[in-house]
Amino acid sequence: MAVCIAVIAKENYPLYIRSVPTQNELKFHYTVHTSLDVVEEKISAAGKAMADQRELYLGLLYPTEDYKVYGYVTNSKVKFVIVVDSSNTSLRDNEIRSMFRKLHNSFTDVMCNPFYNPGDPVQSKVFEGMVSGMMVQVS
Repeated sequence: MAVCIAVIAKENYPLYIRSVPTQNELKFHYTVHTSLDVVEEKISAAGKAMADQRELYLGLLYPTEDYKVYGYVTNSKVKFVIVVDSSNTSLRDNEIRSMFRKLHNSFTDVMCNPFYNPGDPVQSKVFEGMVSGMMVQVS
């Protein structure tokens, strides 16, 4: 499962970042921040090729020695980044897609809340619970 999940606004500032274990939080912030360059490259390349605009899943952004970073972008240009431990070889591409779909649906529910101001950090307990279910359980 995921070791870090991030939601990044259209203007590239974080709306939500959660990582496990918390002592590596700064490292994951850096990893998510550097992945935004790859996300922008993939979005601009897809725009030039006029690919299917409904394809929101960007796939593997880049692997590192310890982690694999996956990306997803919504129609409103909000970006989701999931960092997975490289040692987890049982996680397939369709499982990553399903994680992004669940994340997108839950984020849509947050956006539909009349008390949420778009652009504010996400502080929904339901969203937090869904993300917790997708994270690696560290004992």
